[in-house]
Amino acid sequence: MKIISWNVNGINSAAEKGAIRALQKEEADVYCFQEVKAAKDRMPQVLDGYRQFHGYAQRRGYSGVSVFSRTSPISVVNGIGIDKFDSEGRVLALEYQDFFLVNAYFPNSTRELTRLEFKLEFDECFMKFCKSLEKKKPIVVTGDFNVAHTEKDIARPKENEGNAGFTKPERDWFADFLDSGFIDTFREFNEDGGHYTWWSYMFNSRSKDIGWRIDYFIVSRSLKSRLVSSRILKSVMGSDHCPIVLELS
Repeated sequence: MKIISWNVNGINSAAEKGAIRALQKEEADVYCFQEVKAAKDRMPQVLDGYRQFHGYAQRRGYSGVSVFSRTSPISVVNGIGIDKFDSEGRVLALEYQDFFLVNAYFPNSTRELTRLEFKLEFDECFMKFCKSLEKKKPIVVTGDFNVAHTEKDIARPKENEGNAGFTKPERDWFADFLDSGFIDTFREFNEDGGHYTWWSYMFNSRSKDIGWRIDYFIVSRSLKSRLVSSRILKSVMGSDHCPIVLELS
């Protein structure tokens, strides 16, 4: 099974650029998109032949997650059951035969850290949600976590220490999440630094490769033996993020 995940930073904008259609050449079984920023009446027609599932934010032009799947899931869970988070369209969980696939767009703690408390509360509730699903079957979690885990996951760690997405509480939570029984799949295949999934639009950051790795495929440890590859599609343009790919046997 091949799964692609991408924070598109506006699915209509990405579609107009042809980025979504171009990504279809990867022939993934499932496409997970975050920050789609589209209302129900403004969702573009992309990826023909896939069943569509959407978690819309109440606020138009904000947040939102979508999943396009070749096969019908057994069930779909929209949100984690807490309205102040679910109203922002942040989580979709699809149940397949062997695992749950959770597509998530984590809150950004913001430049002044005004949403750090909100994000950390979401983080804890999200972990409980994932562990509740895992009682039934293993899970695959993907999306924009809005945190760089270690210094290897950010181009300039010293300059960004304490900044949004690289605060100690955010990084500690991510470490705790992995310690609770999950695997950062990319690190199973590549232990080096210098691999990023997001670049600021400022200062030509992408061309200079001054980036952050904040998009992940995280899986239950019981799925480790099924990992085939976990890659970053760095050359794919159309957003300030690039897509990531997970293949399972």
